[in-house]
Amino acid sequence: MGLSNLAYARGLPRTNWRRAIIARAMSLATITFLSLVAATLSSNAGTSEQDTVRIAQSTHDIPPNIEGTPWDPEMWRYLRGGGTGRTAVPDERAGQLIQSSGEQWRLYRTQRLPRYGAWLLAGMCALLVLFYVARGRVRIEAGYSEAVVRRFSAIECFAHWLLALSFIILAVTGLNIVYGSEVVKPLIGHTYFAAITAYGKLLHDFTGFGFIAGLLLIVVLWVRDNWPDRTDWIWLMRGGGLLSAHDHPPARRFNAGQKIIFWFVVLVGASVSFSGICLIFPFTFAPFGSTFAALNFLGADLPVNLSAVQEMQLTLIWHGGLGIIMIAVIIAHIYIGSIGVEGAFDAMASGCVDENWARQHHSLWAQDQIAEKRQILNDLPHDRSDLRTVTDSTASGESARETL
Repeated sequence: MGLSNLAYARGLPRTNWRRAIIARAMSLATITFLSLVAATLSSNAGTSEQDTVRIAQSTHDIPPNIEGTPWDPEMWRYLRGGGTGRTAVPDERAGQLIQSSGEQWRLYRTQRLPRYGAWLLAGMCALLVLFYVARGRVRIEAGYSEAVVRRFSAIECFAHWLLALSFIILAVTGLNIVYGSEVVKPLIGHTYFAAITAYGKLLHDFTGFGFIAGLLLIVVLWVRDNWPDRTDWIWLMRGGGLLSAHDHPPARRFNAGQKIIFWFVVLVGASVSFSGICLIFPFTFAPFGSTFAALNFLGADLPVNLSAVQEMQLTLIWHGGLGIIMIAVIIAHIYIGSIGVEGAFDAMASGCVDENWARQHHSLWAQDQIAEKRQILNDLPHDRSDLRTVTDSTASGESARETL
């Protein structure tokens, strides 16, 4: 069977088969490229821990004192282990001469975060490639119709793109902070890398406030439609229809998968935003001491008497780790909303979706919207032959226009 007949057999018009095949090949190439980039980051995520971290525990690692003779080994081990002595300063933590936890933080920042983060990003990209090869693009089974349904209002599209574009900037500049010295600096040199990173850090800080604004907007606009209901369980049990070409579980305005993404973005995004504010204004907030105290009340055994430096170290660990997890999840969200599901990108590109797409992916919501639109059409006067558009009521309470 030729390419034209193969494309036609899968429901594509003969006039569009070349464009469809080229688009699919480009999509697969893009995902494969992202996987290779993530694998490269994983291989360049720093040298081994044994080569870069050596805690001075043996005699030959003990530094000399001011007299040029080595310290007492037992004393040195005690200090390296975080031991404290007497101090006249009211803060008892000032009696700790060496903060060994700083070395553990450096180990996490330079070794573990880059390595595990690269594995996570590479694994997500590889998973999407495998899913695309096995499942392909989720097509509109009935094909495109002549009618559209307003799905999102202008303010909803604005909120989404404010959040999305600010997140992309934050992700790129944040990944440069984590991987730039290993990946970017060898390509462009120290001078350009230093300038790019310095300006990128400023861009990262100020873009964060745009991300917070977008996060607040989507909460106000969409929280009402993202509360779980009994149809979500049915949707999850049937895999959202992604595993079968002809299975389309019922869903309201947002299906269970979209609700999970919504709450993930809201909760994780809020936590990442707060930790980012703590980093922008260092030593202003101390969230971990009180958090650990609350967890200890529930049975945990965590340190609560943290220094200001330790609070900043834990904040950076939390911010970087959650940031990379969020990037991996949003990569999957971008795939589903663009390459993975045909017609899904139209919802945020124009605010409207095809009626057949709405019936297939959000049947309960589409039923209400189409019935309401037909009622409006029936209420229109029949003697106006020059009528070109109709007002379409939407789930968000906004009006939209559809060409007849």
